[in-house]
Amino acid sequence: MRPPSPSIPEKKFLYDALKQSLRLDGRDMLDLRTPTFTFGPELGWVECAMGKTRVIAQLDAKMVKPLPERPFEGIITIHSEISPMASPDYEPGRPSEEEVTLTRMLDKVLRRSDAIDKESLCILAGQRVWQLRLTVHVLADAGNILDCSCLAGIVAFKHFRKPDVEVIGDEVTVVRIEMILLPKLTFFEQHSPSERAPISLAIHHTPFCVTFAFFPDVLTRPVVDPSLLEQRLSAGLVSIAMNAQREICVLHKAGGVPTAPEEVLRLINIASILVKDLDKRVEARLLEDWEGRKVEVR
Repeated sequence: MRPPSPSIPEKKFLYDALKQSLRLDGRDMLDLRTPTFTFGPELGWVECAMGKTRVIAQLDAKMVKPLPERPFEGIITIHSEISPMASPDYEPGRPSEEEVTLTRMLDKVLRRSDAIDKESLCILAGQRVWQLRLTVHVLADAGNILDCSCLAGIVAFKHFRKPDVEVIGDEVTVVRIEMILLPKLTFFEQHSPSERAPISLAIHHTPFCVTFAFFPDVLTRPVVDPSLLEQRLSAGLVSIAMNAQREICVLHKAGGVPTAPEEVLRLINIASILVKDLDKRVEARLLEDWEGRKVEVR
């Protein structure tokens, strides 16, 4: 059962504050909540927190047979899960509307934008490729789970390292713990992970998602990274996914109040500034984590 809607005093208080360019958490109208990243012992495990919104993204890889129509490309699948632990708004069982929307947006931003080079995931054309599976778990929903999930997902891709694979004629060397039998190969040799350093994914660009919330009063300016109460009382949301090079990957607006083209262009300029800051923050945090890890190459 969904919780009741915000009360009339809550609505009036929030709307009056926004008219004065004030937000309940003390942020400016165009301020993001500072994201924090926690990396697990395994490469590709990331917990991202924006305020009290928390998301875990985990990436794993396995060798599979490629799709017949794309024999030279690897496979990327994305799954999301929002349990009642995240918020009383969500019920167990069938996926909620929010979960379906989240999965679709993650697929557009991370997979269909060609952020990851799928051809680099090919091991043997038509026989074996890497399949990357990204699983996103929403632990706590305090507003704007889309931006937090996209951020956790792209950081998981950048943090992940795939096992090294060497192919010389019919001789294949795979750095992997489990034995994997490859068909139609005359020789297969296995080494432990300590003998070869894992390889980072080939990433074309790094998209980030920035969401703006609009309100019924046209005199109220839109806010970026809405909180849960702001999101519930908003009259429309606009999500812009772009990279630090100002290339727009996705622009999503599902209903809500009409938005003038000039306003959309203004939001794109604002998002480009925020995305550059996010890109620098992510690169610095990844470098810090990588320097703290020991990788032996023999």
